[in-house]
Amino acid sequence: MDSNHQSNYKLSKTEKKFLRKQIKAKHTLLRHEGIETVSYATQSLVVANGGLGNGMSRNQLLPVLEKCGLVDALLMPPNKPYSFARYRTTEESKRAYVTLNGKEVVDDLGQKIILYLNFVEKAQWKELRPQALPPGLMVVEEIISSEEEKMLLESVDWTEDTSNQNSQKSLKHRRVKHFGYEFHYENNNVDKDKPLPGGLPDICDSFLEKWLREGYIKHKPDQMTINQYEPGQGIPAHIDTHSAFEDEIVSLSLGSEIVMDFKHPDGIAVPVMLPRRSLLVMTGESRYLWTHGITCRKFDTVQASESHKSGIITSDVGDLTLSKRGLRTSFTFRKVRQTPCKCSYPLVCDSQRKETPPSFPESDKEASRLEQEYVHQVYEEIAGHFSSTRHTPWPHIVEFLKALPSGSIVADIGCGNGKYLGINKELYMIGCDRSQNLVDICRERQFQAFVCDALAVPVRSGSCDACISIAVIHHFATAERRVAALQEIVRLLRPGGKALIYVWAMEQEYNKQKSKYLRGNRNSQGKKEEMNSDTSVQRSLVEQMPDMGSRDSASSVPHINDSQEGGCNSRQVSNSKLPIHVNRTSFYSQDVLVPWHLKGNSDKGKPVEPIGPIGSQDPSPVFHRYYHVFREGELEAACRTVSDVRILQSYYDQGNWCVILQKA
Repeated sequence: MDSNHQSNYKLSKTEKKFLRKQIKAKHTLLRHEGIETVSYATQSLVVANGGLGNGMSRNQLLPVLEKCGLVDALLMPPNKPYSFARYRTTEESKRAYVTLNGKEVVDDLGQKIILYLNFVEKAQWKELRPQALPPGLMVVEEIISSEEEKMLLESVDWTEDTSNQNSQKSLKHRRVKHFGYEFHYENNNVDKDKPLPGGLPDICDSFLEKWLREGYIKHKPDQMTINQYEPGQGIPAHIDTHSAFEDEIVSLSLGSEIVMDFKHPDGIAVPVMLPRRSLLVMTGESRYLWTHGITCRKFDTVQASESHKSGIITSDVGDLTLSKRGLRTSFTFRKVRQTPCKCSYPLVCDSQRKETPPSFPESDKEASRLEQEYVHQVYEEIAGHFSSTRHTPWPHIVEFLKALPSGSIVADIGCGNGKYLGINKELYMIGCDRSQNLVDICRERQFQAFVCDALAVPVRSGSCDACISIAVIHHFATAERRVAALQEIVRLLRPGGKALIYVWAMEQEYNKQKSKYLRGNRNSQGKKEEMNSDTSVQRSLVEQMPDMGSRDSASSVPHINDSQEGGCNSRQVSNSKLPIHVNRTSFYSQDVLVPWHLKGNSDKGKPVEPIGPIGSQDPSPVFHRYYHVFREGELEAACRTVSDVRILQSYYDQGNWCVILQKA
């Protein structure tokens, strides 16, 4: 064969580039999603970059695919950057493979996306069982007419008027107006002794009377908040303060539909569609126990079928698409509570919690609740401010990441704002965190991150070359749960894989040197006396704690704990109340609540129930996070209880105990 004939078989640079990217897409699907492609033609294709997670809607992708033949099914898993297409015949799927591979399409955001297709044996997706609405939750469609909707929207005057005594604010993620009583975001409550003049607008009377007659509400509301959301705006997950309002809370959606996310403390999440002109009614468990919020995004994942208007967004991947948000206005009505709340959820009730201050957990269930309130919820609220203080990588962690071989797959378990995800560009790094708001910050920075619990990471066993866990494990409230977190990290590692783990140390002075955390205290003198003599003040503060959680420690931020555990064997401590740590001081207890003073406007979250010493001159809300600070040797002892592990190195780094371990 002559050279001219041979040249006909050479791939062009463009073809080579496409082939490399197609192979990369194939390997990525296998490594990260467990989707195995095949080299021979089938009726089914996996379409990389053609997913809801990429901003590609069903209405946009399906016509592109149908140009090559009849599509029997298009499965679009929620939040995934790929989809599955099944054609009527193999010939049609082969035509799509040839025609669409490397094709540039425009997604719903107007961005150009290149599709990469590979054959799979079957187009399938493990679907979850349909969920039920949270108990006590109801969505009433078309509660008002389109004429009434227009009348209500036109009644809202968003122009700034200093003479108008009804409170109006422009928050970072929305505009708000209050009627009846002003809602104070600094403490998530109302001043019951200072009603606003004028009460609720007269235009609302006829609607409220009708809802009373029809049984949607039992009390006529005396407080209303109007929120206006531009596309891309939202509201952090929260529970309306128990002591502030009566049981039912109702919200009228105007102007545009929206998906509201409800979440149970156990981690169950239920996305609920709220159509235009619908009324959301929250009572009982859905009002008192479940958080509700609206994620900041411009598109929602919704049901594609026209018949499905309100209620749960199911996991039917054959009926999901994207819906572009519009300008939405909500009228939320509440009845101000004049007596203490006596609901059935004392652990999250601020009225009842004063009688049951948080104690050292004596069971796994109690530990989970403690973490939910004093870790998970706190980080959702402080995410923006927290992220702004986490920007300088720690040298030893950078050294560990840069020493890993090029191409290594690395998981950052508890990645926070993604500070370490971009350290080494030669690695394939993914991050996960319990906080949705912190994960959103990672995504804004173009990092690969997802929400999950560190005790159950949805990644295949043995798929990671390395893992890091920085300032996470000290937030688990029992020794057993801390060991379980270590076991989960080891499960992810391949044989020979390594993990770097940092936890906060009880010994903030080591080898006669103070840690950076202690050195940050400019007024350290007398703090020991304060800790010892002011216990009564600390105890009284615990009784006023807001319902939230705890989290990070390897970063010159205070943490503490009150269980006197030795090594990894936990013991029960009867009636042991968790003390509040004095920032920038030595630890006197292993299990503690560490204050976080929220400064300025948090761009990811708002205060829930700020507390602080009586007479404090600091107006910033205070959140308390749970920590278990580790004694010398405790982290190593915990690691030795995990099978198939050997400790390569252990060291002390600026107030943290650190271990590098390897899976045998």
